[in-house]
Amino acid sequence: MKMYKNTIEQQKNFFKTGITKDVNFRIKMLKSLKKTLLKYENDILDILEKDLSRSKVMSYQVEMLPILQEIDYFIKNTKKLSNIKKKKTPLMFLGYKSYEIKEPYGVCFIISPWNYPFLLTISPLVGAIATGNCAIIKPSEHSIHSSNLIKKIIEETFKDKYCKVILGDADVVENIIDNEVDFIFFTGGTHIGKIIMERASETLTPVALELGGKSPCIVDKDVDLDEAAKRIVWGKTLNAGQTCIAPDYLLVDSSIKDNLIKKIVFYTEKLWGDDILNNEAYPKIINDKNFNRILNFLGDGDILYGGKYNRQNLKIEPTYITNISMNSSIMKEEIFAPILPIIPYDNIDNIYNIVEYNKNPLAMYVFSKNDKFIKKLIFSIPCGNACINDTILQVANHNIPFGGRGTSGIGVYHGKYSYDLFSHKKGVLNASKIVKSKVRYRNTDNINFIIKLLRKIKVI
Repeated sequence: MKMYKNTIEQQKNFFKTGITKDVNFRIKMLKSLKKTLLKYENDILDILEKDLSRSKVMSYQVEMLPILQEIDYFIKNTKKLSNIKKKKTPLMFLGYKSYEIKEPYGVCFIISPWNYPFLLTISPLVGAIATGNCAIIKPSEHSIHSSNLIKKIIEETFKDKYCKVILGDADVVENIIDNEVDFIFFTGGTHIGKIIMERASETLTPVALELGGKSPCIVDKDVDLDEAAKRIVWGKTLNAGQTCIAPDYLLVDSSIKDNLIKKIVFYTEKLWGDDILNNEAYPKIINDKNFNRILNFLGDGDILYGGKYNRQNLKIEPTYITNISMNSSIMKEEIFAPILPIIPYDNIDNIYNIVEYNKNPLAMYVFSKNDKFIKKLIFSIPCGNACINDTILQVANHNIPFGGRGTSGIGVYHGKYSYDLFSHKKGVLNASKIVKSKVRYRNTDNINFIIKLLRKIKVI
């Protein structure tokens, strides 16, 4: 569409002025964004409650707080991160200098999902701004109240030629990609991620894909059962399971399976009460389409606990299922709901075989007191990220990279890793103005003499 073409051209022209590359400008923009977010803080929490039926306390913990921490990190560190890095130069380039420059791509297109609409929109935007890019943002059409507020916040903070929100559905995404942006950042499902990557390949536009997958939660027999159960319940029921790094299925040592299930049920009711469907703080499923998709999983095994639902308020109880076939739909698709399949294992080979059915998960969780067991799994099972003896919290640490691999994504971000992601690393070799070597121009000299010379200065 012409309107999107004009928007992209306007941002590219603004980028060409060089204003966004000024470090002081970037820090000023980050401070402005923080100021506006704090201004609308209560509105954000209200809107999230409206879209997801999530409590304000939970929304502050999982969306507002990480956003503010990320902004503060970049306000403090952008100057340092933007410095030119000196690099070593081989002896054969005696007198030359080498260095690395991180330069912004230009116009970044950020496509965000509905499950954490503010966090997964603003967090990548902060990285794009800190590195000196312009941004076009397309929030989800499914969390429409949040998307409208995001649009209002961005319009109040920035000029359209710098950062702009465009609302709409998949057609908007396709049209913007077709008009050749400089970088694409997408958070969402693997199926859509493949489509976006395919469209981007037509113009060789670089992409970062933050996808999902079936993240295993592995519980060893040598474990603190109470702490494990409590943290598994919290991670699985957070946002009603609509979290890309939620424990997707539970692999538990068969010798402690029954005891762990009892603890999980106990802590589920302790966290959400015994009338969960009427608990106002318990989140809902985003829409009817997802609600119906989730109900189909309930017949894929034996329900140990839960299974009740309320179609009017789109709520489904935390549900624990066992006796599951690896060929069932619940073990082939990302669940993205408060349903947890529980699968016993007898040895570590069982774990490898089951995880291999859905390899390269976005996250992996290991509960154990046995360091050898933990180390073996962490270093032998490929995954995007991992957390030991807890769930979800790895995503909140901006000092470590977050992202997937293979079917769970491409590229990592958060903190300095966002700076790396949203910038191109340009290598520069600066020729000496004094030293002038004549060796490379001597095509007729004795080859043995040249080799001996290069070996002497340790070039080869």
